[in-house]
Amino acid sequence: MGSKGPEGKPDDGLSEIMLEAESFLTKLLTINPPAPSDPIVRKLNTHEIQHMQHEVMPDDHPRDLSSVLQEAMAIFDNRMRLTHPHCFSYIPACPTSLAYLGDLLTSICNVNAASWDVSSGPSAVEKAMIAWLGAQLGLPDSVGGCFVSGGSMANMAAIIAARDEVLHPRQRGDAVIYISDQTHISILKALHITGFMDYQVHKIPTDDEFRIDVDILRRAIITDRQSGRVPFLLVANCGSTNTGSIDPLHALADLARDEGIWLHVDGAYGASIALSDRHHDLIDGIGRADSVSWDGHKWLFQTYGCGIVLTRDVHSLRRSFAVDAEYISSTLAPRDNTNFYNLGPELSRPARAMSLWLTLRTLGRQRMGEMIDQGFLLARTADGKIRQYKNWIIPAPTVASIVVFRYAPPGIDEEGLDTLNKAISQRLLSENIAAILTTKIRGRTTLRMCAMNPLVKPETIEDLIRQVDILAQSEASERHKSYPKMAKMLHAHCQERPGVDVFQHSH
Repeated sequence: MGSKGPEGKPDDGLSEIMLEAESFLTKLLTINPPAPSDPIVRKLNTHEIQHMQHEVMPDDHPRDLSSVLQEAMAIFDNRMRLTHPHCFSYIPACPTSLAYLGDLLTSICNVNAASWDVSSGPSAVEKAMIAWLGAQLGLPDSVGGCFVSGGSMANMAAIIAARDEVLHPRQRGDAVIYISDQTHISILKALHITGFMDYQVHKIPTDDEFRIDVDILRRAIITDRQSGRVPFLLVANCGSTNTGSIDPLHALADLARDEGIWLHVDGAYGASIALSDRHHDLIDGIGRADSVSWDGHKWLFQTYGCGIVLTRDVHSLRRSFAVDAEYISSTLAPRDNTNFYNLGPELSRPARAMSLWLTLRTLGRQRMGEMIDQGFLLARTADGKIRQYKNWIIPAPTVASIVVFRYAPPGIDEEGLDTLNKAISQRLLSENIAAILTTKIRGRTTLRMCAMNPLVKPETIEDLIRQVDILAQSEASERHKSYPKMAKMLHAHCQERPGVDVFQHSH
């Protein structure tokens, strides 16, 4: 500390800090992707949490940057490594090195992309990116939108636009929103934040392919109208989080048009399929939506914080979010510029579009589509391999890059199978084989894997499923051995307590 700058004046250690930062960034950008033997997840236990919260907080005295950076890396080390080749939990973000670079560039330039005056270059790119992304989905030239923090904020912005476009303020209490039993929780959260009550949400069952049942939906709309309610919003899934299912978008667009209902498509995960030359037909009809949410940090391989909201007509967003004040009125902006604080809920906001632009500009749409295709290939490889082994069921069609599968050996009731599948998932993670977590499919515990990493090969998936089957057999066998012991203990316990019935357990 206390070094001098170029003119011999003290610079408060800035030069040393910059040198240390340069060395650290070089090290970060040359880190290799995780190897299969690397830990998939590291989690703090209760003692470690308390210790960390006590030890790493700032105090009155400065510390050496190098040691603080080491502390930071130790903190970040306690996480699930979503880019690990055996990580298939949630919808894992697998950013490209270009996305890291774009995120770094965005942070260093630190542009406030709220208004054209302070962000004319990034704002021009964001506007062009919105038009380009809308065109990939088949939305018209009137499309508008902005980059937001993620699918949750994109869904909420779209719901606000729908509310203000369709409903008179006095109708809000009678309004009805239609979702399916596969709709993402962010929709319900957004509805709550925007003032709608639980009783205003009409949940429609799905069919055997986990797509919303259009006939039941149509009858529900008729019934609600007859009882004086106001149907106004229909939410469709384009890649549900549970199974990857895609609702019948053309049929829903027809129904929404006929009934005068706003159609919002939650495409946070599945809208990216539009960039695939092989599979884009799966989402045919998405361009007929009134609004779409889309996450770049899912299947466009960006870092977190890259969400997109699109509306069929830019005026829908402007009607809901446009504000003005004497200190932000632009005098420098040319005609037809875009101040993005007028198209979304945020004022100060980073230039989120730049990282996705840099990635697509470098790779091109076709290469990005091929990376998306890899996810399809990995999921189909897993599906096919699972079907080769005994006692596995696949309770939902494998549509995109999500596979759900349940180990169901004979002689175990449904509750026992729930427990068994949960135990299989826990062992896979604890033994560092794979992060394959569980979900509920029609109320039953099921293993679920989402393949998003374009660096993973089909051979890796085949070997992994083999290991999953071996572990499942082992876990079932261990549980089978424990049943007689449990029954014997229960029998002895009941013998000590006359009048208690002893049940017979069938193996």
